[in-house]
Amino acid sequence: MIFRPRLLDTLPGYGRAALIKDFGAGITVGIVALPLAIAIAIASGLPPQAGLWTAIVGGLLVAMLGGSNVQIAGPANAFIVVVYSIVLQHGVMGLLLATMMAGALMVLMGVLQLGRWMRHVPDALIEGFTSAIAVIIIVTQLKDALGLPIAKPPADVAGLLVAVGQHAAQWNGWSAALAVSCILVLILWQHLGKRWPTLTRIPGSMLALCVLTALATAFQWPAETIGDRFGAAFNEMGSHWPTLAFASLPWSSLPQLIVPALTLAVLSAIESLLCARLADELEPQMPKHDSNQELMAQGLANMAVPLLGGMPVTGTIARTVTNLRSGATTPISGIVHSLTLLVIVVVAAPLAAHIPLAVLSGILLFIAWNMGDWKTLATLHRRPRAFSCVLGVTFAITLAMSLTWGIAGGLAVSWILGRLKTSDSSSHS
Repeated sequence: MIFRPRLLDTLPGYGRAALIKDFGAGITVGIVALPLAIAIAIASGLPPQAGLWTAIVGGLLVAMLGGSNVQIAGPANAFIVVVYSIVLQHGVMGLLLATMMAGALMVLMGVLQLGRWMRHVPDALIEGFTSAIAVIIIVTQLKDALGLPIAKPPADVAGLLVAVGQHAAQWNGWSAALAVSCILVLILWQHLGKRWPTLTRIPGSMLALCVLTALATAFQWPAETIGDRFGAAFNEMGSHWPTLAFASLPWSSLPQLIVPALTLAVLSAIESLLCARLADELEPQMPKHDSNQELMAQGLANMAVPLLGGMPVTGTIARTVTNLRSGATTPISGIVHSLTLLVIVVVAAPLAAHIPLAVLSGILLFIAWNMGDWKTLATLHRRPRAFSCVLGVTFAITLAMSLTWGIAGGLAVSWILGRLKTSDSSSHS
């Protein structure tokens, strides 16, 4: 059968014990997802509600229709760079149309059974663009972490660094203190969690968010908040379901959006299947994921979410691992995760308006630092030549140009080296 969601296979014999595990895991990962969804949306040049609706609706659709037992979908760090660039060049409406196009491409990839092919993307390429994305996220977060008044930050790393340097004298000490405090809390919580694992039931990002927001609000520290930047639109999101007129999408710009859509589709496919593969490795007793079903589900989610003003959807490694480690056994946990977020949004949206943007930047800076494989980059000269070439080219081109060219360059180098190796083998036989 071409289309068969994993949920259908897990429901027969589903009992109370499994429900309790999935319910607990879903609530935990829902709380973890809240600050990340908001932070990723803002870093991508979108309002925070775009990230929240993406996590709620995209996460729900992928849980219901996907091919993995424990995959959690939503906005991802890897998309920040690409989404910001698309918004800068084509506007928010252009991003929505590109996301829908990417979704249609992913559904087609699943129907054509290309999921297995995606598994052959070289590990060096994945490590290269992941580390490059980490560098770019770190640079993009300097603006809010330091409270710099940069109205329209450039999309490229060099331009961003120049803009930060030009406005460095205008930094806000309160914003910087909040960002640094957030990072220190996350580092401390991570170390305490290794010593006392039960502490990890309380997400460090949520702890830092609540404590620092409460302090900043109570003492009225002059640091920019979500409410300051996005105003009433965010406060009212819990009582207004977002709608988008289909006809208002920029259909005339469709030819210019083909490359961005292809980039989103490939990135989402790689990220989602890499995440599902990691979950399989962490829990060998659990049924392996169906890569083609996962692609179709992610594609359908990416076609639906833009109709609510959301951003691209993909499988998210941190949230999926949290879900798995919290005891999840079936896609029911993913459904509970989305419902948990929905309840929080309906009840607490006005409270979230007080969150300082510097705290969200601190969370992303911490995540980005942990994303990058700095040890591998530092010892690249000791690695096998082919691995080093693919990783180095992907990393350098992604930083200098874009993720699209980085992936293309890495694949090209990988193919050339593969041909040379084959040619070498033939000449020696």
